[in-house]
Parts: sequence; C-alpha cells; structure tokens
Amino acid sequence: MSEPSAETALPQAPGPAERGADPVISETFVSVQGEGKLAGVPSWFVRFSGCNLRCTWCDTPYASWNPDGHRRGVAALLAECAASGVRHAVVTGGEPMIFEAVSGLCAGLRDAGVHVTVETAGTVFRAVHADLMSISPKLSSSTPAEGDPRDPKAAWRRRHEERRTDLDALQRLIDAHPARQLKFVVCGPADLEEIRSLLGRLRGWAPDDVLLMPEGVRSPEPAVRSWLVEQCIHLGWRYCTRLHIELFGNQRGT
Repeated sequence: MSEPSAETALPQAPGPAERGADPVISETFVSVQGEGKLAGVPSWFVRFSGCNLRCTWCDTPYASWNPDGHRRGVAALLAECAASGVRHAVVTGGEPMIFEAVSGLCAGLRDAGVHVTVETAGTVFRAVHADLMSISPKLSSSTPAEGDPRDPKAAWRRRHEERRTDLDALQRLIDAHPARQLKFVVCGPADLEEIRSLLGRLRGWAPDDVLLMPEGVRSPEPAVRSWLVEQCIHLGWRYCTRLHIELFGNQRGT
C-alpha cells in the first residue's frame, strides 16, 4: 500500500466522527489579556488545538503547525474557569471556530456570568456567544514561503492562501457581533494597502474596531513601533500592543 501524500496526510478540521467528541485542548491558564481592546484584563484562557491555516509567523505552533494537547470535556473546562476566580475568559487557538464544542463552551461561560472573548481568523462562521468577537484576518504576508522546511511540498502554502480570506464569514461575524475588533498583524508597509482593500469590501465596521499590531514574538524596535503608531494616527485606527510579550516574553501559559 502506498503512503498517503502530503496533501491527504495534513491535519484538517475535525471530521464527522470527531465533531461530537471532546475537543483537544492545548493549554489553559490564567494571565492578563495581552492584545486588543481588553489588554491588561485578568482572564482565563482556553486554547483549542488545531487550525485550518498555517501562518508563517504563527506564535502558537503547538496549536497549529504541530498541534498538541489532550481531550477535555466542556463541563470540566467550565469548572476550571469557575475555580480560577476571574470573570473574563478568552477562547482561542489554533482556530476555535472549527470545533463544534466551542458553542457549548461559550454558552456555558455566558450562563456563568463570565465575559467571553472569542479569538478567530474569521475564515469560519459559527453561531457562538461572544461579548467581544476578536477577528484577526490573515494577510498575504502570513502565507508560508516556498521552501519552508515545515511545508516541504508547499501543501500548506496552497491551502493557507486559498483559505485565509472568506468575505462571507467575515461579514457574518461582523454583523452578528456589534462588540468586535478587527486585529491585523502588520509585517510592513505593503500590508496597509491590503488592509484598506479588505475593509473596503466589508461593511458595518467602525474605525475604532481596527487594530494594527506589529508582527513578532519580541517587543518591536522603537522605529517599527513609531512608524505603526503614526499610521494609526493618520488612519484613525488603534495601535495594538502585545502586553504579554512585554511582561513575560514569548512563553506558553502567559
């Protein structure tokens, strides 16, 4: 029997047999929210393991390129959140919206009186409760380069480029969640034109919803930070820091 090709061997979204199963969770922890409109808020984080994209600069490869973790039931996760004592939860990944269990988890957190932020790339629409829908559309600079050793046959390069933008899913998420943010990772000046082009094809967002965050797993150089701040002032958008990087460095559980 021949070995599966790189295309068929790649991990995808959960298949039919797994959709009702407990999700694989890479990690849970308590920290402060590091990004976005709620930066600095003490939060309980739950990270789903698995993603339908492969960003070249992904800062959580253990939930995408090399997903790890253990199956956890929703009831156990809700109990852990309650025991944490914090009143904000961040549901993240990977890509949590590819898992059916995310709906039940978010509903349970809502019913427990917990503020819920859902972090998603915006490629999948699912009806979930979110007090803040944090949408991070992926730009062309996120696509793996040819010759990436993690992707020797460029299978993920093709799939990522095909999937990274879904205008219908993005619009439905914007329409369904008045409390939202559109958080863009910026690698350089070329990204700004792409952001403007994408926003021009979407409706219903406000300038206060748009956040620009410098790419990297270290605090940005002063020149990079200053340039991006100037762009935010000019465009009427927000500068987005990575507070957890400044506080703890690039490490898991923060």
